Amino acid sequence: MKAKNRDQRLSDSRELDGSYDQLTGNPSTSQSKKTLKQRFLKLLPCCKPSAAPSISQSNVEDDFELSTVCHRPESMDKLQEQTKFTKKELQVLYRGFKNECPSGVVNEENFKTIYSQFFPQGDSSMYAHFLFEAFDTNKNGSVSFEDFVFGLSIILRGTINDRLNWAFNLYDLNKDGCITKEEMFDIMKSIYDMMGKYTYPSMQDDAPREHVESFFQKMDRNKDGVVTIEEFIESCKKDENIMQSMQLFDNVI
Repeated sequence: MKAKNRDQRLSDSRELDGSYDQLTGNPSTSQSKKTLKQRFLKLLPCCKPSAAPSISQSNVEDDFELSTVCHRPESMDKLQEQTKFTKKELQVLYRGFKNECPSGVVNEENFKTIYSQFFPQGDSSMYAHFLFEAFDTNKNGSVSFEDFVFGLSIILRGTINDRLNWAFNLYDLNKDGCITKEEMFDIMKSIYDMMGKYTYPSMQDDAPREHVESFFQKMDRNKDGVVTIEEFIESCKKDENIMQSMQLFDNVI
């Protein structure tokens, strides 16, 4: 009975990442293409052994795989209903996520460590912290596969309003429903710090503050010292550069 339960759990895991053919029971031979989503997964580290265990018919390796997973994602069908990804896309995402994060979750410190490798010329720790907070919707100090695909679904497949709402949540650091000038400055400074001082053209130390002053003046339409979600969305929709950036991921898949 114990062995049967173990086999069932392993089968569920393999169905989720598409690593075997459900019709024949044989390992899948199809090779997934490297997409932007897979490269994006590289930004999501977690505590893991030096190499992720590969799926094998060996009972020893099967047991090792199960022992490394401390968080089991929702069923494929449920995730498909809750996101705008197809089953095959979810399998690609899960396979990459599991390879990077065998434990099934990402903690903030490891998120920062890997994120820093993509911006060696600057300090990405603060921006990585803000980004992690945006993905950690349950506020439990970790990002699960579900947290990741829910956020990614909005970023890649959401409507303009969905994406702008997600961006507003990123800037609204204390989650009180509005953005202050200091909150906007904290985010903007973290971006400048991440890009580094050796960019071309070079940035002045007061560039983040000047950027915020200009942007906040446009957004705070009633001049009450805060930017509401309505003001944020309206202002962004009128900014051609922001709208173009929002459309970059429309045809990624």
